[in-house]
Amino acid sequence: MKLNLSNPTTGMQKIVEMDDDKKLLPFFDKRMATEVAGDSLGEEFKGYVFKIGGGNDKQGFPMKQGILCNHRVKLLFKKGMSCFRERRKGCRKRKSVRGCVVGPDLAVMHLIVAKKGEQEIPGLTDDQRPRRLGPKRASHIRKLFGLEKQDDVRKFVVRRETAKKKKAPKIQRLVTPAMLQRKRYYRSQVRKRMESGKVLKEQYQKRLSEFRQELKEARAAEVAKKKKAEPRLPQPLGRASRAHAGAWAGEHAVDWAAQKQRVGPAL
Repeated sequence: MKLNLSNPTTGMQKIVEMDDDKKLLPFFDKRMATEVAGDSLGEEFKGYVFKIGGGNDKQGFPMKQGILCNHRVKLLFKKGMSCFRERRKGCRKRKSVRGCVVGPDLAVMHLIVAKKGEQEIPGLTDDQRPRRLGPKRASHIRKLFGLEKQDDVRKFVVRRETAKKKKAPKIQRLVTPAMLQRKRYYRSQVRKRMESGKVLKEQYQKRLSEFRQELKEARAAEVAKKKKAEPRLPQPLGRASRAHAGAWAGEHAVDWAAQKQRVGPAL
């Protein structure tokens, strides 16, 4: 197995070939981002602590953090996931990746120096490789040069020389008077929109209540007009009214037989 060793403090990188798997036993069954002592790798690595950064199996499939197995799996990838680069907008792809658990089937394992040991490793810790590009963000520049908040970051930006002139990156997240003024303007616009929205909402609620009152009055007028226009129908009699009407009819009943005798036969 090949070990790809990197030292972030010096910027150096070195590849070491390990033929004896017994030296790699402390790394087996460990997950990515785990810190492991490098004493088993040899005398020159005594006292070193390495962090497992990843690796590739013998077929070239990369290790992916979060997949808790030591074999390959097929996953559906989308934009923002590691081990995948979006070719078209909204594109997703199912591809094979290896789990994050170290095993003997790896061809290359990436190790990062987390703690330096007693001896120097040639090509890794004995030399210093300067960075080609300096930091671009304002807070990173302050951290690199130990600046205070009131110091001007633009004077400390790292410039690189080209054939004709020096180039400097555009500083990101730089706080300037123009940016503060723009921020104040945006906030005042938001405040004005909120205040105007409140006024418009009050006006709308007032007009809505007036409109509903108008609808009620129009409906009441229409109902009154219909009642006035239609004829008044007789009300159905109740039980007491029906008894009274029956008694009146009995008193005023006509004896048709007696009436016929008095009048005589019809002509």
